Amino acid sequence: MIEDRLAALGVRLPDAPRPLGNFAPYLIDGDYLYISGQISVTPDGDVVRGQVGTTLDLETGQLAARYCAIGLLARAKAALGDLEQIDRLIKLGAFVNAPESFADHPKVVNGASDLMVQALGAEQGTHVRFAVGSSSLPNNAAVEIEAVFRLKGKISSNHLEYGRT
Repeated sequence: MIEDRLAALGVRLPDAPRPLGNFAPYLIDGDYLYISGQISVTPDGDVVRGQVGTTLDLETGQLAARYCAIGLLARAKAALGDLEQIDRLIKLGAFVNAPESFADHPKVVNGASDLMVQALGAEQGTHVRFAVGSSSLPNNAAVEIEAVFRLKGKISSNHLEYGRT
C-alpha cells in the first residue's frame, strides 16, 4: 500500500494546498490524472525559497524536490480519495530555480523521483521526466513539479473532471 510505504518513510501527507492562480489543481481525463505544478512546501507549510546553486545548496534543492513530490501525492489523494487508484506514475515535469551557470537540475529532481519510486514501488514509480532551470518560480520557490499518473480504472470515456478543491 502506498500510504504504508509513505508512513515507513516517515512521510505524512498534508492537506492539498489551494492553487495560487486561476487554474484547476488537477484534471482527470479517462485513465489519467494530471496534477498542476506543486511548489516546494515543507510539512510546516513554509515554502523552501531561493536559487539552488546560489542561496541554496544541492542537498536543500533535493529536499525541496522531495517536498514537491509529497505535495503531488497529497493532491492525488485529494483528487482520488485513495492513492491505491494510481496504476503508475507516467511523467514528472520539473523546474528548478537556479542561476544560468547551474547544471545539476537532474540531481535536484532526483529528490522527487526517488520518493516516487519508494512510495509507489519500483515498477509503478519509475517514470519519464524533464528537469530544467528557471530564473524564478512562484513565491521564489526552489522547485516546482507537475505530474501525470495513469489510473487503475477509467472515470468514463469522455468525462473530464476539473478539481476546484
